[in-house]
Amino acid sequence: MLSKKDIIEINKAFHTGKLSNESSLDYALAQVTRSKNWLKTAAFLSRAILIDHVFEDGNKRTAAGVIMTIMQMQGLSFSVQKIDALIVAITKNNMTSMRDIEKEILHGRE
Repeated sequence: MLSKKDIIEINKAFHTGKLSNESSLDYALAQVTRSKNWLKTAAFLSRAILIDHVFEDGNKRTAAGVIMTIMQMQGLSFSVQKIDALIVAITKNNMTSMRDIEKEILHGRE
């Protein structure tokens, strides 16, 4: 799956890659190593990035990039527009439930 370095590189495509809540990212990464499920991985990482504001800036774009990268790694198709919409829904509704975030991510598939 994705490493901390990979996620920082995704953020660097949008901003500086500077972490502002590194412990949240570390926790999410520790949790996903216990599961090989792509959906749980995407949900844990997205929640950390979006809700805990892992980076100084570019969190929404980074979360979208992480979700799309994970889906590409799994050979899954997705709609960029649906991914954008789910990022907005998660942040607007301040979603913290992993189950709700997983449902949103599933809706991002084509």
